[in-house]
Amino acid sequence: MKILVAVKRVVDYAVKVRVKPDRTGVETASVKMSMNPFCEIAVEEALRLREAGAASEVVAATVGPSQSADTLRTALAMGADRAIHVLHDPDPARPLLPLAVAKILHALALQEKPGLLILGKQAIDDDCNQTGQMLAGLLNWPQGTFASKVILDKEKATVEREVDGGIETICLDLPAVITTDLRLNQPRYATLPNIMKAKSKVIKKVTPEDLNVDIRSDMEVVQVTEPPKRKAGVILSSVDELIDKLKNEARVL
Repeated sequence: MKILVAVKRVVDYAVKVRVKPDRTGVETASVKMSMNPFCEIAVEEALRLREAGAASEVVAATVGPSQSADTLRTALAMGADRAIHVLHDPDPARPLLPLAVAKILHALALQEKPGLLILGKQAIDDDCNQTGQMLAGLLNWPQGTFASKVILDKEKATVEREVDGGIETICLDLPAVITTDLRLNQPRYATLPNIMKAKSKVIKKVTPEDLNVDIRSDMEVVQVTEPPKRKAGVILSSVDELIDKLKNEARVL
């Protein structure tokens, strides 16, 4: 069975995000970029399933500019067999929406015919948490979102997912779409020998036009601004003073 894993290049989680002076978007020039943490978990889970004998091949895919090839090299260094790069350099004013990404992954799935499609539940740059669900809808495949445990058994997948009331266990017929949660696994580090091997692995390059996918955005970003800075806290000497401020300044009482 083949597993297709979607990955995304984002601003590294340890970097403090800054808005461009002209407020057209977030500053990415000379900023450290890395694979979305939830996508790392997705790659790790695919590799573990392959190592357990449940899959024969892991294919990583991404949508983005030429620099996104670095993210695919990371997936290959972790252990993915090959990669697909859908080249697209988005206009900051017309960002690539989750539905467009889902359409691209839908086209790739029809070409690759995987038995399982794994995505991170969301990206840390937009926090949309929509692509996996939309992709399952386009493919008409069953889905298991927010997976904290995945077990493959022949033609079925058992997924434990975290819900408000606790843990929900669902059984999916394959092929299926699964999105990963934080507690699913701990991603491995790429070793130096694997990083060197990744340089010789195949990255297939295509465009949305090659896939016959229309990715025009219906949304326009007018302006991006930083959230207002919080005022410094104050130390109060009594409960009465706290109640007075909550009532007269914060007006929450």
